[in-house]
Amino acid sequence: MLLNQAGDTTLLLGETDVPPVHEYNASGRSPFLLTGDHYGRLIPRVLGDLGLPESELTRHIAWDIGIAGTAEMLSEHLDAHLIVQRYSRLVIDCNRPPHSASSIPLISEATTIPGNEGITREAAELRRAEIFDPYHRRIAEIIDRRRHNNMPTMLVSLHSFTPVYAGIARPWHIGTLYQRDKVLPPLLLGALRAEPDLVVGDNEPYAVSDQTDYTIPVHAEARGLMNTGIEIRQDLISDQAGEKAWADRLARIFGEIEATLRKQQVI
Repeated sequence: MLLNQAGDTTLLLGETDVPPVHEYNASGRSPFLLTGDHYGRLIPRVLGDLGLPESELTRHIAWDIGIAGTAEMLSEHLDAHLIVQRYSRLVIDCNRPPHSASSIPLISEATTIPGNEGITREAAELRRAEIFDPYHRRIAEIIDRRRHNNMPTMLVSLHSFTPVYAGIARPWHIGTLYQRDKVLPPLLLGALRAEPDLVVGDNEPYAVSDQTDYTIPVHAEARGLMNTGIEIRQDLISDQAGEKAWADRLARIFGEIEATLRKQQVI
């Protein structure tokens, strides 16, 4: 690994590193704008492996398992624009306020992250400037463009969660996450609970807050956009068949919600 360079503020992403932001179906006409804060698990070459074995870098602490394939297929089904971030949340978490303690974690669950120990303020700011900021700047640009073009926008932030946390099993198959929006989350919650085979979490296993989240508070709530977060249990989307099943189900449900909102002339 190259941890001796971790504090170097002259370079983070080099010529062999891919850009942090990736987009799918950018011309999509759906009112739903999809985001993936924890879509990828890449680490900039200069940071090596952050001092972790590969077995840790494929776990939930590094990314949202299964959400990449699910999000891409949902984007296609809905004809929705999807904006994702390719780098691991262990480098910088793109759904955390950048000055919070969990932005660049020293410990994730019970795992110590050696490559984040002793990081300088300058090195932390470089991670923000080269990974966090471009991602959120692009989301803001797209929302501005949609507003300029009179396109309705409902932000859906896509995530996945572990079946067991701290030794406690989580019963939910899927959860809706929200804070201030009173329109989209109840519709989604009702639609999911109408599915006879699902255990659905209402702000479970997490809830959105200004202290723990960034994408929804900053891009949706601050602009008055309808929004929801979605958390899918990872064992349900751990293979392509599971990803497809959930993308198909969510596409049907969101299609029904869109039809309802258009009938009510909300969008």
